[in-house]
Amino acid sequence: QLRLAESGGGLVQPGGSLNLSCAASGGRLDSYVIGWFRQTPGKEREGLATISRSGVYTKYADSVKGRFTISRDSANDTVLLTMNSLKVDDTAVYYCAAGPYSALRPTAFSHWGQGTQVTVSS
Repeated sequence: QLRLAESGGGLVQPGGSLNLSCAASGGRLDSYVIGWFRQTPGKEREGLATISRSGVYTKYADSVKGRFTISRDSANDTVLLTMNSLKVDDTAVYYCAAGPYSALRPTAFSHWGQGTQVTVSS
């Protein structure tokens, strides 16, 4: 059973940067399309970015395009989300997910991590 775990969340000031990492146990991340999502209380889970199995193809939501970068670390079989120019509105719980399709919707993903909190505040 594939299990995902996010790490790297925390508190950062507006305009700052943070790097999130997604790792797996019970399977390999490079067998799946990986997506990053976020959710705040009372709102639907928002798709942010996806990356193909090869790492060649990526997709981004308009809300993070140009600020966030998704990438694979093939040596460690992890998927990274590099977040720059963070805004207060980026505050959320961030999740990584694995699935067969590259889509920015939660229903396309079958395996989820527990999430990591990112707080952007001065």
